[in-house]
Amino acid sequence: MGAERAAVRAVMTAGACLVLALTACAGQAGNARLSEAEASGDGTLRIGLILDNVGDRSFLNDSQRTAARLAVQEINAAGGHKGKPVELLPEKVNEDASGQARELVAAKADVVIGPTDSSNAGEAIDVLARAKVTLISPANTAMALSKYKSGGYYFRTAAADVAQASVLAKLAKDGGARSVAVIHEAGSYGADVLGAVKSAASQADLDIAVDAEFTPGDARGAAAKAKDSAPDAVILVARQDAVGAIAELNNAGLGGKKLILSDGAVDQYGSRLGSKALDGSRGVLPGTFPSAHFQGELVAVNAQLKDMTFAAETYDAANLAAIAAAAAQDDAGASIASHLLAVSGGRTASEADRAADAQVCKTYQECAEAIRLGKTVDYDGESGAIAFDSSGDITSANYMVFTYGADNTAKMSGTESAAKDAG
Repeated sequence: MGAERAAVRAVMTAGACLVLALTACAGQAGNARLSEAEASGDGTLRIGLILDNVGDRSFLNDSQRTAARLAVQEINAAGGHKGKPVELLPEKVNEDASGQARELVAAKADVVIGPTDSSNAGEAIDVLARAKVTLISPANTAMALSKYKSGGYYFRTAAADVAQASVLAKLAKDGGARSVAVIHEAGSYGADVLGAVKSAASQADLDIAVDAEFTPGDARGAAAKAKDSAPDAVILVARQDAVGAIAELNNAGLGGKKLILSDGAVDQYGSRLGSKALDGSRGVLPGTFPSAHFQGELVAVNAQLKDMTFAAETYDAANLAAIAAAAAQDDAGASIASHLLAVSGGRTASEADRAADAQVCKTYQECAEAIRLGKTVDYDGESGAIAFDSSGDITSANYMVFTYGADNTAKMSGTESAAKDAG
């Protein structure tokens, strides 16, 4: 399976966040991202993985494991951390993120990459933050995680769900729309993206003709409301029952070129929908298409690798951790957390010009050499520019645009980017 197809396949599984229970009582106070940390490492940088994909999602583990191994190999080939090899800790695969986190703390991990599923993030954060271990997820997208009380030890190289809103609005406007109907699935994903789409539409001078909520299996009423509003375009924000909503919209005459799909609704539908139901429809998926060079490097590490979903984000997470340790001259989790904003090119709102003279570097070796020369670095990796903000979110997100043919299958047709204000 190629990377393009892999991204489509992953959107309905690992990228999906289940109901996220965010409890203030479990959260950690403070913000290690913005604090200075005293050196407290033992001299060996240890990176752990939380792999929580089981069953149909298990294919996602290989890409993340392979990307982490590639990054660590390259880091060690460049001299490792302070002359010592970086250790990639042995991993287990199960949905018990807190159990994996506890084992990694016991193994003296300084930074952990994972989990994939947003619904598993909180329990991992709680364990790792208490132990002052930095956590970087390559795949979490739930909006609520931006405010999770991690004490500043949580970051993600994946964009939050709401980041796609400006791209969805742009696709509508680029298609000539002046008004849009937004059909959204009930739940946090639908509500969060709806709110962001409304804001983005306003900024793009698009009128919201109507917004209508539906529950899985019952989208007919929402489709009828959309039809009555006579919109120029329809944005569907769905995840659990996108196929049913698309069918109802198509029956209402709102399929084809009028329809724009959020990332949760993008899939290879084929014969599951009526002929030409999606012909000309567009949708978005987060991330970038892996370069031929990067694909080749991954396959050299794992010749059996078939799917590269989240590989770029995992590779960048491992590199950023090592670069932050290099900048801090310390491998402790607190030191890594306190340097990740700087080495990613990020800044707080009060430091708007701080990274203006940073040297952009694209590999660990380039960044480490610049740090040794006393320079400030800005790592832009395989997933693009990152620039963490004070919430641990990336402030620049890349999206792949897909266009459907008459057979209801999608092909990549372009790229877009979305920016978030720092702070």
